[in-house]
Amino acid sequence: MRQKPCHPGGDRPAPGAPPSLRCSRGSNLGPHACQGFESWREAGADPHQPGQADIKMLSLKIPRLFSIDQVPQVFHERGILFGYRHPQSSATACVLSLFQMTNETLNIWTHLLPFCCVYPLASSCAHTFSCMSKNARHICYFLDYGAVNLFSLGSAIAYSAYTFPEALVQTPFHDYYIVLAVLNTILSTGLSCYSRFLEIQKPRLCKVLRVLAFAYPYTWDSLPIFYRLFLFPDEDIENEATLYHQKHVVMTLLASVLYSAHLPECLAPGCFDYIGHSHQLFHVCVILATHLQMEAILLDKTLRKEWLMTAFKPFSFSQIAVAVMLCLIFSLSNIIYFSAALYRIPEPELHKKET
Repeated sequence: MRQKPCHPGGDRPAPGAPPSLRCSRGSNLGPHACQGFESWREAGADPHQPGQADIKMLSLKIPRLFSIDQVPQVFHERGILFGYRHPQSSATACVLSLFQMTNETLNIWTHLLPFCCVYPLASSCAHTFSCMSKNARHICYFLDYGAVNLFSLGSAIAYSAYTFPEALVQTPFHDYYIVLAVLNTILSTGLSCYSRFLEIQKPRLCKVLRVLAFAYPYTWDSLPIFYRLFLFPDEDIENEATLYHQKHVVMTLLASVLYSAHLPECLAPGCFDYIGHSHQLFHVCVILATHLQMEAILLDKTLRKEWLMTAFKPFSFSQIAVAVMLCLIFSLSNIIYFSAALYRIPEPELHKKET
């Protein structure tokens, strides 16, 4: 039995089918036009009277929100009961929802404001436009996963150039570090995209595969950092960057726990629908972790500059460009393949839950 939500019922949609859907059954009006008509009629306005155009325009600009029972299961989020947008929203309605308090608003803004690199902007766009349709939702997150993995490759390139411990420089591990990082990026994009096909039928396996898809590349990229922090910590005790590396690791682990465990909304469903649910906290932790990571890399670059110039020859621009291009080509191929698969698989097979 679902727990009683903590917030008052004023924001709760009326029971049963959404008014926009009821209106569209007996008319040629689209769901968004009907939604505006319903809001207008509830306010006591006559849609056929002149002089009320301003009221009509205002009603159309405020998208209606729905409960978890009123949207398809593919849109459901564990522990989130209210604040869902229309599952067939227009692009305009998606953009307008940036300025409306929904269960996605803070997910969008926590990555839209600090988009210092590609992946926060891609994530913000994915959360903004994910309510246009079921397939659009999947494709938006396919692109999000690709951007996250591209950032992972960038982290590996920066680590290879500036943060590698002295004991591992010019070893086979260092030589093949970027090669395997490229491979990890491609595999991670494919695995994370594939996990979305299991979201309804096998949600636990879906979560395990998705966490694994991001945990493995992160672990590989961070091996040089773990080596410095845990195996030979005394060598870097005076390096200011070490403290930032430690904070980055802690913040990343916290983000992983929040994302995997759906804390705190799984403990009190309905209490954190709009503010404070796990994905919002996950976004905040990830952005803070990225900031700490960038600070650590910049400090390593500055403090180890003399040693870096004599220890090894850095990658050339062409070598880095080849690695990034390979990542882009194969990751986009993965995204295109899985996007096309959405339209090949019958909808009942993709969205029906096993009994």
